[in-house]
Amino acid sequence: MEVKTSLLDNMIGVGDMVLLEPLSEDSFIENLRNRFDHNEIYTYIGSVVISMNPYRSLPIYTPDKVEEYRNRNFYELSPHIYALADEAYRSLRDQDKDQCILITGESGAGKTEASKLVMSYVAAVCGKGQEVNKVKEQLLQSNPVLEAFGNAKTVRNDNSSRFGKYMDIEFDFKGDPLGGVISNYLLEKSRVVKQPRGERNFHVFYQLLSGASDDTLKKLKLDRDFSKYNYLSLDSAVVNGLDDAANFRTVRNAMQIVGFMEDEVQSVLELVAAVLKLGNIEFKPESRCNGIDESRIKDKNDLKEMCELLGTEQSVLERAFSYRTVEAKLEKVSTTLNVAQAYYARDALAKNLYSRLFSWLVTRINESIKAQTKARHKVMGVLDIYGFEIFEENSFEQFIINYCNEKLQQIFIELTLREEQEEYIREGIEWTNIEYFNNAIICDLIENHQNGILAMLDEECLRPGTVTDETFLDKLNTICAEHQHFESRLSKNSKFITDHSLPHNCFRIQHYAGKVLYRAEGFVDKNNDLLYRDLSQAMYKANHSLMKQLFPEGNPAKVNLKRPPTAGFQFRASVGTLMRNLQTKNPNYIRCIKPNDKKASHIFTDSLVCHQVRYLGLMENVRVRRAGYAFRQAYESCLERYKMLCKRTWPHWRGPAREGVEVLMADLKVPADEFSYGRSKIFIRNPRTLFFLEERRRQCLQDLATLIQKIYRGWKCRSNFLLLKKSQIVVAAWYRRYAQHNRYQKIKSATTVVQSYTRGWQARKLLRELKYQKRCVEAVTTISAFWHGTQARMELRRLKQEARNIHAVTVIWAYWQGTKARRELRRLKEEARRQHAVAVIWAYWQGLKVRREYRKFFRANAGKKIYDFTIQRIMQKYFLGLKNTMPSMSPVDKSWPAKPYRFLDGVHTELRRTFHLWRCKKYRSQFTEEKKAVYEEKLEASEIFKDKKALYASSVSQPFMGDYLEISKNPKYQKLNSAVDEKVLLADVVNKINRANGKGTARIFLLTKKSVVLADQKTGQVKASVPLPDLTSVSVSTQSDGFFALKLKEGSASAVKGDFLLSSEHLIEIITKLHRTGATAEDSEQLNIDISDEFLVQFKHDKVCVKFIQGAPKNGNSVSCKRKNNRLLEVSVPTTA
Repeated sequence: MEVKTSLLDNMIGVGDMVLLEPLSEDSFIENLRNRFDHNEIYTYIGSVVISMNPYRSLPIYTPDKVEEYRNRNFYELSPHIYALADEAYRSLRDQDKDQCILITGESGAGKTEASKLVMSYVAAVCGKGQEVNKVKEQLLQSNPVLEAFGNAKTVRNDNSSRFGKYMDIEFDFKGDPLGGVISNYLLEKSRVVKQPRGERNFHVFYQLLSGASDDTLKKLKLDRDFSKYNYLSLDSAVVNGLDDAANFRTVRNAMQIVGFMEDEVQSVLELVAAVLKLGNIEFKPESRCNGIDESRIKDKNDLKEMCELLGTEQSVLERAFSYRTVEAKLEKVSTTLNVAQAYYARDALAKNLYSRLFSWLVTRINESIKAQTKARHKVMGVLDIYGFEIFEENSFEQFIINYCNEKLQQIFIELTLREEQEEYIREGIEWTNIEYFNNAIICDLIENHQNGILAMLDEECLRPGTVTDETFLDKLNTICAEHQHFESRLSKNSKFITDHSLPHNCFRIQHYAGKVLYRAEGFVDKNNDLLYRDLSQAMYKANHSLMKQLFPEGNPAKVNLKRPPTAGFQFRASVGTLMRNLQTKNPNYIRCIKPNDKKASHIFTDSLVCHQVRYLGLMENVRVRRAGYAFRQAYESCLERYKMLCKRTWPHWRGPAREGVEVLMADLKVPADEFSYGRSKIFIRNPRTLFFLEERRRQCLQDLATLIQKIYRGWKCRSNFLLLKKSQIVVAAWYRRYAQHNRYQKIKSATTVVQSYTRGWQARKLLRELKYQKRCVEAVTTISAFWHGTQARMELRRLKQEARNIHAVTVIWAYWQGTKARRELRRLKEEARRQHAVAVIWAYWQGLKVRREYRKFFRANAGKKIYDFTIQRIMQKYFLGLKNTMPSMSPVDKSWPAKPYRFLDGVHTELRRTFHLWRCKKYRSQFTEEKKAVYEEKLEASEIFKDKKALYASSVSQPFMGDYLEISKNPKYQKLNSAVDEKVLLADVVNKINRANGKGTARIFLLTKKSVVLADQKTGQVKASVPLPDLTSVSVSTQSDGFFALKLKEGSASAVKGDFLLSSEHLIEIITKLHRTGATAEDSEQLNIDISDEFLVQFKHDKVCVKFIQGAPKNGNSVSCKRKNNRLLEVSVPTTA
């Protein structure tokens, strides 16, 4: 698509109404129609954007379109909402000005979609990054949640906001979003119990019944059939273009992104289901003996299911629907409720339950999206509030909605029209004063503290006696009858007696948008917004997790007899706060117009558009812009921006800024009627003049850029030339050196050759002489060798003969000695045989005598004796074998010799047990007291963590050292050691986890017999000291991480800053020593050890869930902690093989 480079190029109609010629209401409407027919839905009035609702999707919000309008001048491209959003964002980022974007218009004009477009554009153009993207996603995803619970289908709009929303988006100095704060105004809670014909209840009811799973609906005790619920209208239950099932999934996903926990989502859905069930409760009259009718519930099944959802007793809630207790000082009076009063109580409970749930949702979203840093923030506010409403029947809700729109119109008048004129007067610019309608008189009619309608309504509600809508209307007729913007049939002057369009029970107000007829019926009840105290107390007693937060006034211990403020008073105060907030920011306006009442595309209804143009005051805005000036700028800023267009002001102007601007404008020959000089600013009448200055500036900047490029390129070429010249000199010097070196090498080589030939000749001559001398010496040597050899051989023969003679003598002597030895041996053997024979004969003789002597004693007991002897021998053999095969003295050695005989089973087992006990005793006797304590700690660690904590297995082989820092010896910790009076049982470095980002800070962890001390690792300064009695429990996970939480006793001095979430490599030892120390201390209870993969940690006033998950190894297989939102810290533990 071709990019338009100017607001005036290729424009359909007139893009800026300031340039419209001729200017009239007809030409204004015709220009809007012409642009609407060509899908140009945006038009400017100076800096104000007019937005026409096309009632269909247009291809003008693509990422390419975002980049097209990014960092562009407001008037540079065709009108678009992105241009206003970019202008506001850049003013906030670059000029440090807080901004607000006011989106106004009738219901169905497209205000909600406009606010979404603004937020999506700001999210697209601001910074990137993991944290920034997370904040942007949470801010954007808060919209589907609030729309589901706060929007509904009306006759004018399928997605009408039935509450006011103002969001302050906070940015840092770079323009990156940090968070946001949402304010809601007056949810239309009467829609919960009753909807006009052709309209629906809030979206969430239909989304829940259409999109929830069967299992979810079963848990909530709901059915998909809309017709089974009295609070849901059936004539418009299904809306074309709305997929409630898909929207329900979108809302669930958005709640998860924003930061809702799963149990919180379930609690919210339970309350929504309870509201539906509450609408099905019906009552029947029952007469008492005294003639007074009281109400009874027809079918208690819905009541029972509702009580199960809320966790309250059925009898308590049933009584609250039948009786009302009134307290006055010390007296309590209980009265019965008739059927009408019971239905009123039921509807009041439904409205309060839903509206308080909606307020809790807004508060919960604010907790998740609020900025985490406390530094000063830049703020951009986006106001999306209900538009002006005129229905067939208008009640209290339409009255205060239109009052809010009156206040917004007053803001527009003050900041756009009146301030425009006052600025010209302040600057001394001559121009024609433009008369415009100031709606302050209407605002005063409604909000005046004495005679205003809201004040009289509050006074009537607080008045004792019978108070009805008729008495309120009579009071209005008495006080406001003479007001020119108030009309009634019973006014004093009776000028409307014949006006049959004005019923008796109604009054009419002339708003800036037109006349609106209000029915007084219901004003008093809706303003009172009473909920019986019995119902509040019944809700407070419920076991549901949210009920005590939603109904704090139901606490019996805090009964307040003071009447709560009325709905009108609360809304007036909220609107006042909103107006003061808007007045502190730079306003940007988007005026939304709906082209027709049929919600159809390509239809433009002139009368409807004309009506909206009139009450929005757009014609007055154009006249002010045309009578005034389209652009203004301080002299200093103007001169700084355009000084390069004149040689006299470039590059520096030494005089006053105004004189510099005058010289500049004179040099550019700008016509004098196109601008005026104020006291501090220059005013430019026509945007064309501004475009002319911007175009000249762009050309001049191009020329300056060309000059800078020329100078830079010249410098670069000169630098390159000097570098080449220097390189050439170096190369030439090296070449000359190389050539001389080569010439020298050639001369040296030739000289070497000549020298070698001469030296060779001399060497060969010397060699011949040496060879001759060598041959002479060799001849003499050979003769001498032969002579000496002959002499040696002769001597050898002589020595050999002598040796043979000596050997013969030795052999003869050896044979003689052997003969003598053998003879002596035979003699000794013969003598020994004789002695042995005598001994054998004597032994046999003695044996015979013994056998004869004792034979008589063994004949009777021979078998027993042989058996005993055999057993004795077997036992002796068994014990001797056991002695040789005894296992080692190690207590962990489980080996034991095999049993040799079955009859020794018991003995074998008992000996094994006795031996094991004996060697364990011997092993223990070698322990010192310190070693005994270590093994006792190991035993206690096994009882606590074995088969419960995955980290325990790796800690078994690691000894418990206790003092890992040697704090008593290390001089670095001398100051810390002196600060701790008691003996240090454990000293180690741990990481204290920060709940804001999940990162750890190194701390010294000291454990004594009475307290736990955390100190700074670098300085040794004590950061926290917790007495052991203040510790209630320690929480760890089941996985292999080192995270543990020290949970402190509520109300103790140590619990001011909340619990401690720490991480250590010696987790098993730390918790074991903590457990032993707590068990031995006299004044402390047994320390509980909680082992779970998900537990809560108290950080100051917030409870944060710490959840442990297994993930793929990252960052060197280390454990990583990451903040998911304000209520969740997620610890990723690498999966072990």
